[in-house]
Amino acid sequence: MKGVCLLSSIPMRSEPTDRAEMVNQVIYGETFDILIHEEKWSKIKLHHDNYEGWIDNKQWEIFVGKKQSLKNSHFVSSHFNKKNMQLFPAGSIIDFIESGNSKTVLQTAKLFLNTPYLWGGRTCMGIDCSGFTQIVFRIHHIFLLRDAYQQASQGKKINLKNIAPNDLVFFQNKDGKIIHVGIAIKEKNTLKIIHASGKVRIDILDEKGIYNEETQMYSHQLHSIKRVMK
Repeated sequence: MKGVCLLSSIPMRSEPTDRAEMVNQVIYGETFDILIHEEKWSKIKLHHDNYEGWIDNKQWEIFVGKKQSLKNSHFVSSHFNKKNMQLFPAGSIIDFIESGNSKTVLQTAKLFLNTPYLWGGRTCMGIDCSGFTQIVFRIHHIFLLRDAYQQASQGKKINLKNIAPNDLVFFQNKDGKIIHVGIAIKEKNTLKIIHASGKVRIDILDEKGIYNEETQMYSHQLHSIKRVMK
């Protein structure tokens, strides 16, 4: 059985209860396989990145069709009419709306500036570091996995000397585990990073990691750099 999200976003939780940690969000148009179907909750596996978690059965509908496609679906006509307006987060799967490349990756990323950090979030109402990179690149038809350590397995490894705007930059904890990701940018010939930490913000990037000018301290230690755009 397959399902589809027809709300702006729904929380995906680690366990089948409203009190469980939100580990991700499913946004409008995303489709998924139903792995376990219980009375009130279902465990799902998203088609676009294979991420798994639990969602409330009141918040999704059974979907019969191709994975990640609502084109010519009765769901579309029933959810787009003058009496039933709905807002859709950036990155939603809506076939008849161009998500295209009218903006650069940086322009798209900057639309999220000051969005509050939310663990598991993937929308402008709240977003985490890897949710931010995943949604920004999805809008430009580049599909990343969900978590930072998973995204680090994608793309071509780059050294700091050859870093370019739009490269993904990963950061580690004291044990060497990847815990953070952002997008490299350049402003006035200064290497910087746009990332979600407290909020979506821009900070200085160097060989040590992320330098916060406000606190005058390094907040994240550099691990690696990957290029996912050709």
